[in-house]
Amino acid sequence: MTDLRGTVESFWALAEARDWSAFAETLAEDVVYTLPQTRERISGRERFVEFNREYPADWHLRIERIIAEPGQVVTWARFTVGLEEMDAVSFFTGDESGLISTVTDFWPEPYEPPAGRDHLTERY
Repeated sequence: MTDLRGTVESFWALAEARDWSAFAETLAEDVVYTLPQTRERISGRERFVEFNREYPADWHLRIERIIAEPGQVVTWARFTVGLEEMDAVSFFTGDESGLISTVTDFWPEPYEPPAGRDHLTERY
C-alpha cells in the first residue's frame, strides 16, 4: 500500500491551491464523501471535485494536525472564510493503490459551555 498520509497532505495542498485536476488525482474513481451533520453524501470523483470547485466562498485552510496509520488518516484543519474561522475534522480511508476512497467531514460548531463547571475550567 502506498503512503495515504502523503496523498492526504497533497489533497489539502491541492485544494488550497484550487488545482482541481491534480486534486482529482488523489481520489479513487468511486470515492464517497460524507457530511454527517447535513446528512449529505457525494459519490464519485467527478461529483466530489465539482462540489469543491463550486463552493461559493473564498476559503483558505491550514492543517493543525494529522494522525495516520496504514489505510486511515485523520486531519484537523482550520478554515478561514472572510473573517470567520472554523475547524473541521476529516476521516480518510484509502484503497490498495493509496488513493482516497472515503472522506467523512465533521464541522463542529462552537457553543457556550453548560453552567456550573467554570470552577474546573479555563476559557480561552
